[in-house]
Amino acid sequence: MNSISAATGTLPPARPAGASRTPRIALVGDRSPHVKSHVRVPLLLDALAERDGLVLDAYWIPSGDAVEPGAVSGFDAVWLLPGSPYASEAGALAAIRTAREEGIPFLGTCAGFQHALVEFARNVCGLERAAHAENDPGADPEDLLLAPLACSLIGHEGAVRVTPGSLAESVFGAERTTERYHCAYGPDGRHLDTLERHGMRFTGADDEGQIRIAELPGHPFFLATLFQPELAGDGSRPHPVVRALARAAGVRAAR
Repeated sequence: MNSISAATGTLPPARPAGASRTPRIALVGDRSPHVKSHVRVPLLLDALAERDGLVLDAYWIPSGDAVEPGAVSGFDAVWLLPGSPYASEAGALAAIRTAREEGIPFLGTCAGFQHALVEFARNVCGLERAAHAENDPGADPEDLLLAPLACSLIGHEGAVRVTPGSLAESVFGAERTTERYHCAYGPDGRHLDTLERHGMRFTGADDEGQIRIAELPGHPFFLATLFQPELAGDGSRPHPVVRALARAAGVRAAR
């Protein structure tokens, strides 16, 4: 588990009002200098501290370590980052499940979004064989929850329509946004109605109606995006999704 300092320069260790300690965030993923979103994270943490006074005590947790019981239980937020296939699918799913069941603010981006759907399908919806084609290319097509996209979104930028009244809308402050992607897998539509019946809400889609955002109403903060907010701009201005996760972490720390 590797610590990242969120503060830079001479900034004092600012905390959300009422917080007794700096919020701690688990950055779950297999950190690599070749994954652009991973390289962006330290810049985003510095920008959160400098621009918004949102200082986070951040730790990288490899997916293989996340499988250990309680690996992320003590954190105020969990961010499952891109970079699939993960070294441990089980670790990624365990981190999501802990955040979901223990009410820990959660953000899943790109592969984090994909695995959030798999975890929910298996552990809430009873779809025990729900599969991700990248992790299990030999899976029965009927079990595929994530399948190769007809058109890869690697390097793509596109519009996302956000559902009015959703957590996503409150985060973006708008019903339409333009986002950047770096993925080749997306939801297979055959099981999405089952996830919705069990409480998952799909609150963002592209202009063709393809799902791009998922959330869990009733959870303190549970948001997953197929796009990568880490790639917005040059990293000097945190994306609203990243800022919202930091604020949610501060609320949990204050409690």
